[in-house]
Amino acid sequence: MTTQNDAATDEQTPMRLKERFRKFLPVVVDVETAGFNAQTDALLEIACIPVLLNEQGVFYPGEAFNAHVEPFEGANLEPSALSFTGIDPNNPLRKAIAEDEKTALRRIFKGLKEVRRSEECRQCVLIGHNAHFDLAFLNAAVLRTNSKNHNPFHNFSVFDTVTLSALAFGQTVLARACKAAGLDFDGKDAHSALYDTQKTAELFCHILNHYPMLANAMHNEDSTDELSDSDSQ
Repeated sequence: MTTQNDAATDEQTPMRLKERFRKFLPVVVDVETAGFNAQTDALLEIACIPVLLNEQGVFYPGEAFNAHVEPFEGANLEPSALSFTGIDPNNPLRKAIAEDEKTALRRIFKGLKEVRRSEECRQCVLIGHNAHFDLAFLNAAVLRTNSKNHNPFHNFSVFDTVTLSALAFGQTVLARACKAAGLDFDGKDAHSALYDTQKTAELFCHILNHYPMLANAMHNEDSTDELSDSDSQ
């Protein structure tokens, strides 16, 4: 029998991040590329920020993991894409800090796995603004670098802030959604993977922190507590 004291204790127990998203760790990802084709065009920048939950139940952006990436051998560099992002792969300052794809990915993946373990989550799920674009380039780089066993991300599931922004604000453009949320957005810094990831993480947290969860939220029947692993492969 549940007593009033037991009920009060349950109400005071803060929700853990692993309980909020079925043991998924949400990680905001943005990539800057040399085109739109994930198979042929270079990955030039990648940034990842895990979204965390404090004891007061407030979501906030965690530590950023990012890299400038050397174009893989034979990669296409579309001039229009480079002009749009303002990235010069041959800039000496950039080349001095750029990493090859394998080194960059595995360093970032290692950092994310440490966060995932600390939060007792089983897998990362990619959050992005037009998330499938970022996921396609991430998955292509994973295949090129033989990093499948290092990759902490779900292969196809994503949380897309375009959809969430359309629902919350009626906006789909990142800058406009941030403005609607009351968040600063400097267009001069846009198209930097790290900056766009930071802004997307702030936007995602803002929406989560203000979203009124529906009455049946977090409901689980005993028979469906643990679903087949087929949805996480």
